[in-house]
Amino acid sequence: MELSILSAGAAKGLVQALKADFQSSEGAAISGSFGAVWTIKEQFDTGAPCDVVILTAKILAELEAKGELIAGSVVPLGSVGTGVAVRTGAATPAIAERDALGASLRKAKAIYLPDPVRSTAGIHFVGVLKKLGIYDDVQAKLQPYPNGATAMAHMAQNTEDDVIGCTQVTEILYTKGVTLVGLLPKEFELSTLYAAGISRNAAHPELARKFIEELTSKQTQQLRVEGGFNV
Repeated sequence: MELSILSAGAAKGLVQALKADFQSSEGAAISGSFGAVWTIKEQFDTGAPCDVVILTAKILAELEAKGELIAGSVVPLGSVGTGVAVRTGAATPAIAERDALGASLRKAKAIYLPDPVRSTAGIHFVGVLKKLGIYDDVQAKLQPYPNGATAMAHMAQNTEDDVIGCTQVTEILYTKGVTLVGLLPKEFELSTLYAAGISRNAAHPELARKFIEELTSKQTQQLRVEGGFNV
């Protein structure tokens, strides 16, 4: 038996952290597809195998209203902020307010981000660059990847000085070789509520229910907090 999960990248670390114990306790393998929010939604919409879907609470509410999810199955995981990261051991750039953030991004030799068209954080970060008035100046330095975790993994491998990245905090904290500098300044903050639900076409709805219960239980609350979820 195999539980199929379609999940936004923000929850990848959490799912993987629980995977081994769940497989041991339930005797079921877990297969997961993780990516930008709109990429995962597209996979769901086009009929990819799915027992559990993890996306923004807003999107899941829409899917539940359309009957695409089992009614009453949606449970919130917590909110995730959007942060700035550097390679572990690199100098910490100033980002606490507008001018400092703009100057640090201008100085950077490369700027890593998730898909600026299909990911929540990537879309938002491009908007921040435009609000700062520096998008045209830094566009050539942007290094977009399909999701934030992949962007951070590639940034970790860049040995140049002055490389910087922006994505959701969970994807920073779960990626080896990068360090969270802090959240975006308050005027640019983005906190996204994520939730999990069960597909109406789930092959294993009861197993999906058990997995969501574990994801959202008090026993795993500290794991979620440590991974960047505000619960």
